[in-house]
Amino acid sequence: MSAITRRTLLAGSAAAGAYALAGSPARAEPQWKKYAGTKLEVILAKGPRGDNLQKYIKEFTALTGIEVESEQIPEQQQRQKVVIEFSSGKPSFDVVHLSYHVQKRQFEKAGWLADITDYMKDPNLTAPDLTEADFSAAGLTYAKNDKGRMLSLPWSVDYFILYYNKEMFEKKGIAVPKTLEEMADAAEKLTDSKSGTYGFVGRGLRNANVALWTNFYLNYGGEFLDGKGNILSDGPEAIEATKLYQRLLTKCAPPGVAGFNWMESMASFTQGRSAMWIDGVGWAPPLEDPSASRIVGKVGYTVVPAGPKGQFSSTYGDGIGIAAASPNKEAAYLLCQWVVSRNQGARLLQAGGGVPFRNSILGDAEIQKGVKLPKEWLQSAIDSAKISKLGLPVVVPVAEYRDIIGSALTATLSGGDPATELKRAHEQYRPILERSEKA
Repeated sequence: MSAITRRTLLAGSAAAGAYALAGSPARAEPQWKKYAGTKLEVILAKGPRGDNLQKYIKEFTALTGIEVESEQIPEQQQRQKVVIEFSSGKPSFDVVHLSYHVQKRQFEKAGWLADITDYMKDPNLTAPDLTEADFSAAGLTYAKNDKGRMLSLPWSVDYFILYYNKEMFEKKGIAVPKTLEEMADAAEKLTDSKSGTYGFVGRGLRNANVALWTNFYLNYGGEFLDGKGNILSDGPEAIEATKLYQRLLTKCAPPGVAGFNWMESMASFTQGRSAMWIDGVGWAPPLEDPSASRIVGKVGYTVVPAGPKGQFSSTYGDGIGIAAASPNKEAAYLLCQWVVSRNQGARLLQAGGGVPFRNSILGDAEIQKGVKLPKEWLQSAIDSAKISKLGLPVVVPVAEYRDIIGSALTATLSGGDPATELKRAHEQYRPILERSEKA
Protein backbone atom coordinates (compact mmCIF):
# COMPACT_ATOMS: atom_id res chain seq x y z
CA MET A 1 0.00 0.00 0.00
CA SER A 2 1.14 3.54 -0.64
CA ALA A 3 1.93 5.95 2.15
CA ILE A 4 -1.16 7.34 3.86
CA THR A 5 -1.42 11.02 4.62
CA ARG A 6 -3.06 12.48 7.69
CA ARG A 7 -5.89 13.75 5.49
CA THR A 8 -6.64 10.33 3.99
CA LEU A 9 -6.33 8.67 7.38
CA LEU A 10 -8.90 11.01 8.87
CA ALA A 11 -11.13 10.72 5.82
CA GLY A 12 -10.99 6.95 6.00
CA SER A 13 -11.88 6.99 9.67
CA ALA A 14 -14.78 9.35 9.04
CA ALA A 15 -16.14 7.22 6.21
CA ALA A 16 -15.87 4.06 8.26
CA GLY A 17 -17.52 5.81 11.17
CA ALA A 18 -20.44 6.89 9.03
CA TYR A 19 -20.85 3.29 7.89
CA ALA A 20 -20.63 1.85 11.40
CA LEU A 21 -22.98 4.40 12.89
CA ALA A 22 -25.52 4.66 10.09
CA GLY A 23 -28.60 6.42 11.32
CA SER A 24 -26.73 8.07 14.19
CA PRO A 25 -25.33 11.61 14.37
CA ALA A 26 -21.80 11.77 12.96
CA ARG A 27 -19.11 11.81 15.64
CA ALA A 28 -16.26 14.26 15.52
CA GLU A 29 -12.69 13.08 15.12
CA PRO A 30 -10.50 12.62 18.23
CA GLN A 31 -8.21 15.40 19.35
CA TRP A 32 -5.20 13.72 17.79
CA LYS A 33 -2.77 16.57 18.60
CA LYS A 34 -3.77 16.99 22.25
CA TYR A 35 -0.75 15.07 23.51
CA ALA A 36 1.82 16.29 20.98
CA GLY A 37 5.29 16.19 22.47
CA THR A 38 4.56 13.13 24.63
CA LYS A 39 7.01 10.24 24.40
CA LEU A 40 5.78 6.66 24.66
CA GLU A 41 7.68 3.43 25.24
CA VAL A 42 6.32 0.21 23.70
CA ILE A 43 7.40 -3.39 24.33
CA LEU A 44 6.58 -5.84 21.53
CA ALA A 45 6.82 -9.56 20.93
CA LYS A 46 8.98 -10.12 17.87
CA GLY A 47 6.98 -10.96 14.74
CA PRO A 48 4.85 -9.56 11.90
CA ARG A 49 2.69 -7.46 14.24
CA GLY A 50 5.71 -5.71 15.70
CA ASP A 51 7.20 -5.26 12.24
CA ASN A 52 3.99 -3.66 11.02
CA LEU A 53 3.94 -1.19 13.90
CA GLN A 54 7.56 -0.19 13.52
CA LYS A 55 7.42 0.14 9.74
CA TYR A 56 4.64 2.73 9.79
CA ILE A 57 5.03 4.40 13.20
CA LYS A 58 6.17 7.69 11.61
CA GLU A 59 2.63 8.10 10.29
CA PHE A 60 1.30 7.99 13.84
CA THR A 61 3.81 10.60 14.94
CA ALA A 62 2.83 12.83 11.98
CA LEU A 63 -0.83 12.47 12.95
CA THR A 64 -0.43 13.07 16.68
CA GLY A 65 2.93 14.65 17.41
CA ILE A 66 3.58 11.77 19.82
CA GLU A 67 7.05 10.23 19.69
CA VAL A 68 7.23 6.44 20.03
CA GLU A 69 10.17 4.26 21.02
CA SER A 70 9.53 0.55 20.55
CA GLU A 71 11.46 -2.64 21.18
CA GLN A 72 10.82 -6.10 19.73
CA ILE A 73 11.91 -9.07 21.85
CA PRO A 74 11.53 -12.80 21.07
CA GLU A 75 8.18 -13.97 22.41
CA GLN A 76 9.24 -16.08 25.39
CA GLN A 77 11.76 -13.50 26.60
CA GLN A 78 9.24 -10.70 26.09
CA ARG A 79 6.69 -12.48 28.26
CA GLN A 80 9.21 -12.95 31.05
CA LYS A 81 10.47 -9.36 30.87
CA VAL A 82 6.94 -7.94 30.95
CA VAL A 83 6.02 -9.90 34.09
CA ILE A 84 9.22 -8.87 35.88
CA GLU A 85 8.67 -5.20 35.08
CA PHE A 86 4.97 -5.22 35.92
CA SER A 87 5.72 -6.93 39.23
CA SER A 88 8.19 -4.19 40.10
CA GLY A 89 5.38 -1.63 40.00
CA LYS A 90 7.40 0.62 37.72
CA PRO A 91 7.39 -0.81 34.20
CA SER A 92 9.61 0.98 31.70
CA PHE A 93 6.90 0.84 29.03
CA ASP A 94 3.56 2.58 28.50
CA VAL A 95 2.15 0.15 25.94
CA VAL A 96 2.44 -3.63 25.98
CA HIS A 97 1.88 -6.28 23.31
CA LEU A 98 0.23 -9.22 25.09
CA SER A 99 -0.49 -12.83 24.20
CA TYR A 100 -4.08 -13.30 25.31
CA HIS A 101 -4.01 -17.08 25.44
CA VAL A 102 -1.12 -16.98 27.93
CA GLN A 103 -1.40 -13.67 29.78
CA LYS A 104 -5.07 -12.62 29.91
CA ARG A 105 -5.98 -14.01 33.34
CA GLN A 106 -2.60 -13.21 34.88
CA PHE A 107 -2.71 -9.57 33.81
CA GLU A 108 -6.33 -9.11 34.89
CA LYS A 109 -5.83 -10.69 38.30
CA ALA A 110 -2.73 -8.58 38.97
CA GLY A 111 -4.40 -5.33 37.83
CA TRP A 112 -1.55 -4.52 35.47
CA LEU A 113 -3.61 -3.09 32.60
CA ALA A 114 -5.44 0.23 32.44
CA ASP A 115 -9.22 0.15 32.00
CA ILE A 116 -10.00 1.71 28.60
CA THR A 117 -13.79 1.24 28.65
CA ASP A 118 -14.50 4.94 29.15
CA TYR A 119 -11.85 5.97 26.63
CA MET A 120 -13.73 4.03 23.96
CA LYS A 121 -16.87 6.05 24.70
CA ASP A 122 -15.09 9.41 24.55
CA PRO A 123 -15.33 11.06 21.08
CA ASN A 124 -12.35 13.25 21.95
CA LEU A 125 -10.23 10.12 22.21
CA THR A 126 -11.82 7.52 19.95
CA ALA A 127 -12.30 7.52 16.18
CA PRO A 128 -15.90 7.00 15.02
CA ASP A 129 -15.24 3.61 13.44
CA LEU A 130 -13.68 2.04 16.56
CA THR A 131 -16.57 0.28 18.28
CA GLU A 132 -16.85 -2.84 20.38
CA ALA A 133 -19.31 -4.30 17.89
CA ASP A 134 -16.64 -4.35 15.19
CA PHE A 135 -14.49 -6.87 17.08
CA SER A 136 -15.17 -10.58 16.77
CA ALA A 137 -16.72 -12.38 19.73
CA ALA A 138 -13.41 -14.09 20.52
CA GLY A 139 -11.65 -10.72 20.52
CA LEU A 140 -14.08 -9.23 23.00
CA THR A 141 -13.86 -12.30 25.22
CA TYR A 142 -10.12 -11.84 25.33
CA ALA A 143 -10.14 -8.07 25.85
CA LYS A 144 -12.83 -7.84 28.54
CA ASN A 145 -12.54 -8.89 32.15
CA ASP A 146 -15.27 -10.75 34.04
CA LYS A 147 -16.98 -7.43 34.81
CA GLY A 148 -17.26 -6.54 31.12
CA ARG A 149 -14.59 -3.84 31.22
CA MET A 150 -12.21 -3.41 28.26
CA LEU A 151 -8.59 -3.78 29.37
CA SER A 152 -6.96 -3.88 25.93
CA LEU A 153 -7.72 -3.70 22.22
CA PRO A 154 -7.78 -6.97 20.25
CA TRP A 155 -5.02 -6.84 17.64
CA SER A 156 -4.44 -10.03 15.67
CA VAL A 157 -6.19 -13.39 15.87
CA ASP A 158 -4.83 -16.84 15.05
CA TYR A 159 -7.60 -19.19 14.01
CA PHE A 160 -6.68 -22.81 13.42
CA ILE A 161 -7.57 -24.03 9.93
CA LEU A 162 -7.10 -27.14 7.81
CA TYR A 163 -4.38 -26.95 5.18
CA TYR A 164 -4.53 -29.71 2.56
CA ASN A 165 -2.59 -30.76 -0.53
CA LYS A 166 -5.00 -30.55 -3.47
CA GLU A 167 -2.81 -32.66 -5.73
CA MET A 168 -2.62 -35.55 -3.27
CA PHE A 169 -6.38 -35.48 -2.76
CA GLU A 170 -7.07 -35.42 -6.50
CA LYS A 171 -4.74 -38.36 -7.21
CA LYS A 172 -6.65 -40.51 -4.74
CA GLY A 173 -10.06 -39.15 -5.70
CA ILE A 174 -10.78 -38.12 -2.12
CA ALA A 175 -13.15 -35.29 -1.20
CA VAL A 176 -12.17 -32.54 1.22
CA PRO A 177 -13.42 -33.73 4.64
CA LYS A 178 -16.34 -31.99 6.29
CA THR A 179 -16.17 -33.91 9.58
CA LEU A 180 -13.36 -35.09 11.83
CA GLU A 181 -14.28 -38.71 11.14
CA GLU A 182 -14.08 -38.09 7.39
CA MET A 183 -10.73 -36.41 7.95
CA ALA A 184 -9.35 -39.40 9.84
CA ASP A 185 -10.62 -41.80 7.15
CA ALA A 186 -9.07 -39.64 4.41
CA ALA A 187 -5.78 -39.46 6.32
CA GLU A 188 -5.58 -43.25 6.47
CA LYS A 189 -6.29 -43.58 2.75
CA LEU A 190 -3.67 -40.95 1.91
CA THR A 191 -0.95 -42.60 3.98
CA ASP A 192 1.65 -44.68 2.16
CA SER A 193 4.63 -45.16 4.43
CA LYS A 194 6.53 -47.11 1.77
CA SER A 195 6.64 -44.03 -0.46
CA GLY A 196 7.18 -41.71 2.49
CA THR A 197 3.85 -39.89 2.21
CA TYR A 198 1.41 -39.44 5.05
CA GLY A 199 -2.20 -38.38 5.42
CA PHE A 200 -1.80 -35.98 8.33
CA VAL A 201 0.82 -34.03 10.22
CA GLY A 202 0.51 -31.90 13.31
CA ARG A 203 2.07 -30.98 16.62
CA GLY A 204 3.11 -33.96 18.73
CA LEU A 205 5.62 -32.16 20.94
CA ARG A 206 4.65 -31.79 24.59
CA ASN A 207 3.03 -28.42 25.35
CA ALA A 208 2.80 -27.39 21.69
CA ASN A 209 0.50 -30.32 20.94
CA VAL A 210 -2.32 -28.94 23.09
CA ALA A 211 -2.99 -26.25 20.47
CA LEU A 212 -3.84 -28.99 17.95
CA TRP A 213 -5.71 -31.23 20.39
CA THR A 214 -8.09 -28.48 21.52
CA ASN A 215 -9.58 -28.34 18.02
CA PHE A 216 -10.73 -31.93 18.56
CA TYR A 217 -11.71 -31.39 22.20
CA LEU A 218 -13.95 -28.41 21.45
CA ASN A 219 -15.62 -30.21 18.54
CA TYR A 220 -16.37 -33.22 20.73
CA GLY A 221 -18.25 -30.87 23.05
CA GLY A 222 -15.50 -30.20 25.57
CA GLU A 223 -15.27 -27.17 27.85
CA PHE A 224 -12.18 -26.24 29.83
CA LEU A 225 -13.85 -25.10 33.06
CA ASP A 226 -17.20 -25.64 34.74
CA GLY A 227 -19.32 -22.85 36.18
CA LYS A 228 -17.32 -22.84 39.39
CA GLY A 229 -13.94 -22.63 37.69
CA ASN A 230 -13.03 -26.29 38.14
CA ILE A 231 -10.92 -27.81 35.38
CA LEU A 232 -12.52 -30.32 33.01
CA SER A 233 -9.87 -32.43 31.33
CA ASP A 234 -10.61 -36.13 31.82
CA GLY A 235 -14.27 -36.51 30.82
CA PRO A 236 -15.69 -38.46 27.86
CA GLU A 237 -15.22 -35.52 25.48
CA ALA A 238 -11.52 -35.31 26.32
CA ILE A 239 -11.08 -39.06 25.99
CA GLU A 240 -12.75 -39.23 22.56
CA ALA A 241 -10.78 -36.21 21.33
CA THR A 242 -7.56 -37.86 22.49
CA LYS A 243 -8.44 -41.12 20.77
CA LEU A 244 -8.76 -39.18 17.49
CA TYR A 245 -5.48 -37.38 18.15
CA GLN A 246 -3.78 -40.71 18.86
CA ARG A 247 -5.26 -42.31 15.74
CA LEU A 248 -4.10 -39.51 13.44
CA LEU A 249 -0.59 -39.17 14.79
CA THR A 250 0.18 -42.87 15.20
CA LYS A 251 -1.45 -44.25 12.03
CA CYS A 252 -1.25 -41.36 9.56
CA ALA A 253 1.69 -39.11 10.48
CA PRO A 254 5.43 -39.15 9.69
CA PRO A 255 7.91 -40.98 11.93
CA GLY A 256 9.11 -38.87 14.85
CA VAL A 257 5.92 -36.80 15.00
CA ALA A 258 6.02 -36.94 18.81
CA GLY A 259 8.82 -34.37 18.53
CA PHE A 260 7.09 -32.11 16.00
CA ASN A 261 6.17 -28.51 16.72
CA TRP A 262 4.71 -26.25 14.02
CA MET A 263 8.12 -25.91 12.32
CA GLU A 264 8.58 -29.61 11.70
CA SER A 265 4.92 -29.98 10.73
CA MET A 266 5.23 -27.17 8.21
CA ALA A 267 8.39 -28.69 6.77
CA SER A 268 6.66 -32.01 6.15
CA PHE A 269 3.68 -30.30 4.55
CA THR A 270 5.65 -27.87 2.36
CA GLN A 271 7.81 -30.71 1.06
CA GLY A 272 4.72 -32.57 -0.12
CA ARG A 273 5.16 -35.43 2.32
CA SER A 274 1.92 -34.86 4.27
CA ALA A 275 -1.56 -34.35 2.82
CA MET A 276 -3.20 -32.45 5.70
CA TRP A 277 -2.07 -30.17 8.48
CA ILE A 278 -4.12 -28.32 11.11
CA ASP A 279 -2.46 -25.21 12.51
CA GLY A 280 -2.68 -21.42 12.72
CA VAL A 281 -3.97 -19.39 9.78
CA GLY A 282 -0.85 -17.22 9.87
CA TRP A 283 1.46 -19.90 8.48
CA ALA A 284 0.20 -19.53 4.90
CA PRO A 285 2.87 -17.17 3.43
CA PRO A 286 5.71 -19.74 3.48
CA LEU A 287 3.45 -22.31 1.81
CA GLU A 288 3.04 -19.97 -1.18
CA ASP A 289 6.72 -18.96 -1.30
CA PRO A 290 8.59 -20.75 -4.13
CA SER A 291 11.86 -20.43 -2.25
CA ALA A 292 10.45 -22.27 0.78
CA SER A 293 7.77 -24.59 -0.55
CA ARG A 294 7.44 -27.37 -3.12
CA ILE A 295 3.66 -27.15 -3.13
CA VAL A 296 3.03 -23.58 -4.28
CA GLY A 297 -0.36 -23.42 -5.97
CA LYS A 298 -1.37 -26.84 -4.64
CA VAL A 299 -2.48 -25.80 -1.16
CA GLY A 300 -6.13 -25.84 -0.16
CA TYR A 301 -7.42 -23.88 2.83
CA THR A 302 -10.61 -24.55 4.75
CA VAL A 303 -12.12 -24.54 8.22
CA VAL A 304 -11.43 -27.26 10.76
CA PRO A 305 -13.91 -30.11 10.09
CA ALA A 306 -16.91 -30.52 12.37
CA GLY A 307 -17.00 -32.91 15.30
CA PRO A 308 -19.97 -34.82 16.70
CA LYS A 309 -20.88 -31.97 19.07
CA GLY A 310 -20.15 -28.88 16.97
CA GLN A 311 -17.70 -27.09 14.71
CA PHE A 312 -15.21 -24.71 16.23
CA SER A 313 -11.86 -23.23 15.33
CA SER A 314 -9.45 -23.25 18.25
CA THR A 315 -8.58 -19.59 18.57
CA TYR A 316 -5.59 -17.72 19.97
CA GLY A 317 -4.63 -14.08 19.70
CA ASP A 318 -2.78 -11.04 20.85
CA GLY A 319 -3.73 -7.57 21.90
CA ILE A 320 -2.33 -4.16 22.72
CA GLY A 321 -2.82 -2.61 26.13
CA ILE A 322 -1.74 0.20 28.42
CA ALA A 323 0.24 -0.26 31.62
CA ALA A 324 -1.89 0.82 34.58
CA ALA A 325 1.24 2.49 35.97
CA SER A 326 1.80 4.61 32.85
CA PRO A 327 1.60 8.39 33.37
CA ASN A 328 0.63 8.78 29.69
CA LYS A 329 -2.52 6.66 29.47
CA GLU A 330 -4.55 8.81 27.07
CA ALA A 331 -1.65 9.32 24.68
CA ALA A 332 -0.98 5.58 24.90
CA TYR A 333 -4.62 4.91 24.06
CA LEU A 334 -4.31 6.96 20.88
CA LEU A 335 -1.42 4.73 19.89
CA CYS A 336 -3.32 1.54 20.71
CA GLN A 337 -6.27 2.50 18.53
CA TRP A 338 -3.93 3.43 15.69
CA VAL A 339 -2.31 -0.01 15.98
CA VAL A 340 -5.69 -1.72 15.44
CA SER A 341 -6.92 0.88 12.93
CA ARG A 342 -8.37 0.09 9.56
CA ASN A 343 -5.21 1.04 7.68
CA GLN A 344 -2.83 -0.88 9.90
CA GLY A 345 -5.13 -3.90 9.95
CA ALA A 346 -5.40 -3.84 6.16
CA ARG A 347 -1.63 -3.79 5.83
CA LEU A 348 -1.23 -6.70 8.21
CA LEU A 349 -3.85 -8.78 6.41
CA GLN A 350 -2.66 -7.98 2.91
CA ALA A 351 0.89 -9.00 3.75
CA GLY A 352 -0.31 -12.24 5.32
CA GLY A 353 1.26 -11.18 8.62
CA GLY A 354 -1.90 -11.60 10.67
CA VAL A 355 -5.67 -11.53 10.72
CA PRO A 356 -7.26 -8.50 12.42
CA PHE A 357 -9.96 -9.09 15.02
CA ARG A 358 -12.05 -6.34 13.37
CA ASN A 359 -14.88 -7.63 11.17
CA SER A 360 -15.01 -4.45 9.08
CA ILE A 361 -11.44 -5.03 7.91
CA LEU A 362 -11.88 -8.70 7.10
CA GLY A 363 -15.13 -8.07 5.26
CA ASP A 364 -14.04 -5.05 3.22
CA ALA A 365 -14.04 -5.85 -0.51
CA GLU A 366 -11.37 -3.27 -1.35
CA ILE A 367 -9.05 -4.55 1.36
CA GLN A 368 -9.65 -8.12 0.21
CA LYS A 369 -8.47 -7.19 -3.31
CA GLY A 370 -5.05 -6.38 -1.90
CA VAL A 371 -4.56 -9.72 -0.14
CA LYS A 372 -1.64 -11.49 -1.81
CA LEU A 373 -2.51 -15.00 -0.60
CA PRO A 374 -5.13 -17.21 -2.33
CA LYS A 375 -8.79 -16.30 -1.87
CA GLU A 376 -9.38 -19.65 -0.17
CA TRP A 377 -7.01 -18.58 2.59
CA LEU A 378 -8.91 -15.37 3.24
CA GLN A 379 -12.24 -17.20 3.13
CA SER A 380 -10.99 -19.73 5.65
CA ALA A 381 -10.15 -16.86 8.02
CA ILE A 382 -13.56 -15.21 7.50
CA ASP A 383 -15.37 -18.51 8.04
CA SER A 384 -13.26 -19.40 11.07
CA ALA A 385 -14.16 -16.09 12.70
CA LYS A 386 -17.78 -17.28 12.76
CA ILE A 387 -16.90 -20.50 14.60
CA SER A 388 -14.02 -19.32 16.76
CA LYS A 389 -13.68 -20.48 20.34
CA LEU A 390 -10.86 -19.84 22.80
CA GLY A 391 -8.27 -22.59 22.49
CA LEU A 392 -7.02 -22.62 26.08
CA PRO A 393 -8.58 -22.18 29.52
CA VAL A 394 -8.46 -18.61 30.83
CA VAL A 395 -6.37 -19.33 33.92
CA VAL A 396 -3.10 -18.06 35.35
CA PRO A 397 -1.18 -21.39 35.21
CA VAL A 398 -1.87 -21.90 31.50
CA ALA A 399 1.73 -22.97 30.80
CA GLU A 400 1.39 -25.72 33.40
CA TYR A 401 -1.86 -26.82 31.76
CA ARG A 402 -0.15 -27.13 28.40
CA ASP A 403 2.79 -29.00 29.93
CA ILE A 404 0.71 -31.50 31.86
CA ILE A 405 -2.00 -32.18 29.28
CA GLY A 406 0.66 -32.11 26.59
CA SER A 407 2.62 -34.84 28.41
CA ALA A 408 -0.50 -37.01 28.49
CA LEU A 409 -1.05 -36.52 24.77
CA THR A 410 2.56 -37.34 23.91
CA ALA A 411 2.32 -40.47 26.06
CA THR A 412 -0.56 -41.75 23.94
CA LEU A 413 1.70 -41.63 20.87
CA SER A 414 3.86 -44.36 22.39
CA GLY A 415 0.87 -46.53 23.29
CA GLY A 416 -0.53 -44.89 26.42
CA ASP A 417 -4.26 -45.32 27.08
CA PRO A 418 -6.05 -41.95 26.60
CA ALA A 419 -8.37 -42.36 29.60
CA THR A 420 -5.54 -43.39 31.93
CA GLU A 421 -3.18 -40.64 30.78
CA LEU A 422 -5.83 -37.93 31.03
CA LYS A 423 -6.92 -38.99 34.50
CA ARG A 424 -3.31 -38.82 35.69
CA ALA A 425 -2.89 -35.38 34.11
CA HIS A 426 -6.17 -34.13 35.58
CA GLU A 427 -5.17 -35.15 39.10
CA GLN A 428 -1.78 -33.52 38.68
CA TYR A 429 -3.12 -30.22 37.36
CA ARG A 430 -6.21 -29.71 39.55
CA PRO A 431 -4.37 -28.64 42.75
CA ILE A 432 -2.10 -26.33 40.74
CA LEU A 433 -5.15 -24.46 39.41
CA GLU A 434 -6.80 -24.35 42.85
CA ARG A 435 -3.70 -22.86 44.45
CA SER A 436 -3.39 -20.22 41.74
CA GLU A 437 -6.97 -19.05 42.21
CA LYS A 438 -6.54 -18.78 45.98
CA ALA A 439 -3.30 -16.81 45.67
